[in-house]
Amino acid sequence: MKNDRVISVCIPCYRTEKHIASVIRSIPEFVDHIIVVDDACPNSSGRIAEALQNPKVTVIYHQNNRGVGGAMVSGYEKALQLGSDIIIKVDGDGQMDTSYLEDLISPLLDNAADYVKANRFRHFEAIKTMPKIRLFGNSFLSFMVKVCSGYWDIMDPTNGYTAIRKETLQNLKLRRLSPRYFFEIDMLINLNIHNAVVMDRPIPAKYGEEQSSLKITKIIFEFPFKMLRGLLKRIFLKYYLYDFNMASVYFLSGIPMILWGIGFGVYRWLLSITYKVTNTTGTVMLSVLPLILGFELILQAISIDINSTPRRRNRDEK
Repeated sequence: MKNDRVISVCIPCYRTEKHIASVIRSIPEFVDHIIVVDDACPNSSGRIAEALQNPKVTVIYHQNNRGVGGAMVSGYEKALQLGSDIIIKVDGDGQMDTSYLEDLISPLLDNAADYVKANRFRHFEAIKTMPKIRLFGNSFLSFMVKVCSGYWDIMDPTNGYTAIRKETLQNLKLRRLSPRYFFEIDMLINLNIHNAVVMDRPIPAKYGEEQSSLKITKIIFEFPFKMLRGLLKRIFLKYYLYDFNMASVYFLSGIPMILWGIGFGVYRWLLSITYKVTNTTGTVMLSVLPLILGFELILQAISIDINSTPRRRNRDEK
């Protein structure tokens, strides 16, 4: 593979001592820099990486564990210091098949996308080998991430096998990204705010003896609140601060109607139960009609949001 771009691979490491050496050895020759971030790993993954004496390897040590997002921020910043044009994220647990690196970054080399991520769901055979708990978690997350991120045409949102252009990375406020497992989703939300073109690439994962640190409890109890906050942030910035269009009007009209319909309906229902008050048809319609109209307006806003998803650029566009 010949190109004039400086390509770096960032590897966040925490309890990856069994796999980090093989991961580094598997990185293709066309990669210029391999940045290993030892995120206060208790088993000194960074020392193992240094012992390989690979001149391409740079090791960063964290005194305290910052999570995968915090490790990647350090890695991204180092990659930019090294003059990298494309930065790839590869986990240190050996699950990511580095033989697909060239395929992963090809849309970036062609200037067709700003950020590329692997999608395990395109390979049926790989899906069958995926642990059931991970399959459930990713399936549950996919639709919710479509809503909060605004990228309606992507799947497998927690897949950390990604690549990004330098120019796109420089637009992001890295220190404000979520430092732990919400990092990949938070990246998507912020990329959409900056109208970055995001693309999926079908790449299977490898599953062995490694243990996933992403627990189903985190997905169920932590992610929904963070996704709601990210959704509200994206809507406010994209549809009210940076731009104003019909989706802005629909959100502004539909949400109050839905809240009124639900609130007034619950109030009248409790009143009828408590004081045996009969609600007339007109009273019921004061709740039902705003609720129906509100949902219709929100559906129209979602339709506009889907159509406004940043699309793949032509090869010659920058």
